[in-house]
Amino acid sequence: MTVSQAQKPVEHVLVVPTLLFHELGYFQGFESRIDRYINTLLDPAHTSFRPRNEVEEDPSYKQLIPYCIFRYEGKVFFYKRGKLGGEGRLHSKRSIGIGGHISSTDSLSGDRRYLDAMHREIEEEVFLESGFTDRCVGLINDDETPVGRVHLGIVHIFDLDMAKVRPREESILETGFADPAELLQVHDEFETWSQICLKHLFG
Repeated sequence: MTVSQAQKPVEHVLVVPTLLFHELGYFQGFESRIDRYINTLLDPAHTSFRPRNEVEEDPSYKQLIPYCIFRYEGKVFFYKRGKLGGEGRLHSKRSIGIGGHISSTDSLSGDRRYLDAMHREIEEEVFLESGFTDRCVGLINDDETPVGRVHLGIVHIFDLDMAKVRPREESILETGFADPAELLQVHDEFETWSQICLKHLFG
């Protein structure tokens, strides 16, 4: 181990106990009744920040992930994940979602911390060069995959004024906008969360 590796800080990410999610109402796939979950899941009384390297393998916690979908005149932004991305289990998969972990270094608190982290993730991954309106439309849970077992997605749709989204991260490849029907025809090329969203939001 090099000195730089030894000194690299451990990222702490926002999690909730999986048991709390089950108590609120377990589901597999997509759930549009967000009011039943969101305030409790983002309540600091129930959340904590834990080392990411530990919770990635611990299904007793769910990492909360904003998952942002960009839409312009009915067409949806998509991309392919390169091998430089942070989650190795998703490399080479196509996706319609931009987002990531809520970190202990994100400012503010409660739902304001969540929104701050969501916009930070967008700014880190893409150049969003358009005005927009956004709304939270549902949650994703997928306990059928190793990645899904330790994450809970909070889905937002951004309706854009212009189709102007460019990759900022090197791991975001082969981008574009397409009719959801076209993407559904090749849904097996997409990561599971994108498959779930394509089916339930656009299917």
